[in-house]
Formats: sequence, structure tokens, C-alpha cells
Amino acid sequence: MHNHLLGHRTPGTGFGPTYHALLGEPPVISRSPWWRRKRQALLQIAGEASPCFVYDEASLHEAAEQMLRLSAIDRCFYAIKASHHPSVLRAFYQKGLGFECVSLGELELIRQHFPKLDPERILFTPNFVPQKEYETGFGYAGHVTLDGIRPLELWPETFASRHIMVRVDPGRGHGHHRHVRTAGAQSKFGVVPEALPRVAHLAKRAGATVVGLHAHVGSGILQRETWLETARFLASFAEQFSQVRLLNIGGGFGVPEHPGAVALDLDALNSELLEFRKAHPQLSLWVEPGRYLVAEAGVLLARVTQIKKKGNTRYVGIETGMNSLIRPALYGACHRIVNLSRLGEPCTITAEVVGPICETGDTLGHAQRLPPTQEGDVLLIATAGAYGRTMSSDYNLRPPATERVLRRR
Repeated sequence: MHNHLLGHRTPGTGFGPTYHALLGEPPVISRSPWWRRKRQALLQIAGEASPCFVYDEASLHEAAEQMLRLSAIDRCFYAIKASHHPSVLRAFYQKGLGFECVSLGELELIRQHFPKLDPERILFTPNFVPQKEYETGFGYAGHVTLDGIRPLELWPETFASRHIMVRVDPGRGHGHHRHVRTAGAQSKFGVVPEALPRVAHLAKRAGATVVGLHAHVGSGILQRETWLETARFLASFAEQFSQVRLLNIGGGFGVPEHPGAVALDLDALNSELLEFRKAHPQLSLWVEPGRYLVAEAGVLLARVTQIKKKGNTRYVGIETGMNSLIRPALYGACHRIVNLSRLGEPCTITAEVVGPICETGDTLGHAQRLPPTQEGDVLLIATAGAYGRTMSSDYNLRPPATERVLRRR
């Protein structure tokens, strides 16, 4: 490990060896969705608590192990905005991941669950927040990221004698929808490259030391070259800050959502980043995935309430909607939907899967292929472990889906 600020790193992990690495075994990768194997347990939960999100604890550990196999990465911080269920946080704590927080509420939640957690395992990346959040953030987190110039201009005393990271805008975002692209003029995040000399000047005047650069271009990305491009982009500015020793190349690791989509090749990504490390041995690499670690580990279960046909369009209504899972309405996100009660039966109908919310946009899935479906059947919405419950609401005064966990045996 080259960065004396971070301490010793065990290759291939965020903060320590993985379970499989200790045993000398390769990580286990499921050949089919976990929910197929655990259908009966899910149907039982649906009978007790529908609608509800269900998280598979074994899948959480498996996803963490896949990410920790990236030996080119020195530290992995889980973005807790994706899901802050206690079992999710505990699983990643046990795997040795750090936690990326974007608000004081998230920082306080992590301290509540893990009061003895080393601050080095906490990364704070706020944006457009008041001075108090920076002041408190430095007390909670071992690493704080500056998202703009203005805080250094307004409150230089807050950053005196502090080590900080700076978020840089690469100018172009990536992702499946404009709302998940976090770079470019249309995005509120980061400092434009031409303003970095000004940042260096203000940091020096305040007595702060810039030790790292950060960029995050979007979410749901399956093109592995994205992170190598980001690393090269950040490295090109490292010389402007004499103490920069780490590059946070962000998250956004995608999971396949559409039929035929090819999964992100982590092994190939790792090989490319290792080559980057050879060319830049003085620089450490960090990542901060959120959805990749939890999306496939969670599903949303809901019973069918009514069937309706209007002309050639068939509607299958379920007992919860965008109040529980807003991603389809907000991002145009695609989630696989199956009839868990009739899993394995031929899919002979095409239907719009909708919820009970009084909005035209309350559609969970368009043109879904399903077996003949009846009221009372349990539908399963897959890859719903991330940005489900954390973004839910009681709109229309309908309570969102609750949460359950399937424990590892």
C-alpha cells in the first residue's frame, strides 16, 4: 500500500481478506436467481407480510465477495443510500467494507449501528450542504469529499488543517437515464477541471491538504472501460496537488436489467485497472458501489388485486406501486417481473403491471410476459434491493412495502 494515510491493504479487499480468500476458494457465483431456489420461503413470507421487500443475506455476502475480488482496488465503500436496512449494513460490515454517506443522518445511522467503527471506514460525500454538515462530518468520517469551490471560499476555517478529497466533473455522464448521470453541465455535482487551480489556491490559503480526487459519472453502467477512463481522467490532474495519493473512481457498477444484457466483466475490469496501477504506482484506487451490492439480493413481493382489460391492453394490478418502488416511474428502470405463484408455467399473456397509486406513471413493468394470472397470485419484482425502500413514501397515504430478511444457514 503506497498511501501512508490509509495504512496497510490486503490485496483484493477493501480492508481485509475475504472469507473465500482465507479458505483458498474462489467465490461462489449463482447460476440462476436465488429467488428461484427459495420460492417456497418467499411465498410463505408473502402470505404473512405482503407487500414486502425481501433481502437474501447469502446474496449480499456473495455480491460483496465479487466486488472485493478486484485486487486493483484498495478500498470499497458501500453507498448506504442504496439500502440502509440493518441486515444489509451488518453483512457489509462483516465483509470489511467501508461506508459512503451523503448526509448527517446516514453518518449518525452508521455510528448508531457500529459505534466502534474506525472512522477510516467512513467516507462522507455531501453536496450543497451548510457549514455545520462539514464541521460535523469531519468529526464522524475519516474522509470528506468537497463537491464545489464555494465552501472553501465561504468557510475556510472549517477546512483548516484538514485532509480533503475533491470531486471533479469529467464533463460527460453515463447511465441508462439522464437522472442517474452525475457528470456534465446538466448535473449539479463536482468541480469543472478548469477550476482546479482555484481549488488548489483556496485549499492552500485555508491550510487544507487535498489528498484525493473523486469522480462519479452515473449509475447502471455495464461498460467496463468507464472506470479506467475515470482513473486516467483523475490522474491527469493529480500533479496539480502535490499530496494527492488516492483516486476515488466512483460507483455505478451496473447489473443486467434487460433481456440479453451482458453482465459487467469484473475480471477484465480488474486487469485493466491493474495495468493502470503499474503506470501510476503512487496512486491508490477506491470505489463506492451501492446498487451493484444490493440490487440482485432484494425482491419486492406483492399480491395481485385486480385484472383489467381495455381494448388490446391487459392490466395486472398489485397491492403496492410507485410508493414502494419509484425507479420505473423516476428512471424508466426495467425490473423483471414473474408470477411466483405460477413459476414455471408457460407465459402466454402480455400485461402492464400497475399499482394502486393515483398517477398514470404508477407502472411497475411494461409489456410483461406472464402466465395466466389471477387475483391473489404473488408477483415478484426482481433486482429491487437497491433504491426501493430507501426511496419509498406514503404517497396517497398508502404505506410502502415492509422489509424482511432471509438469513444465511
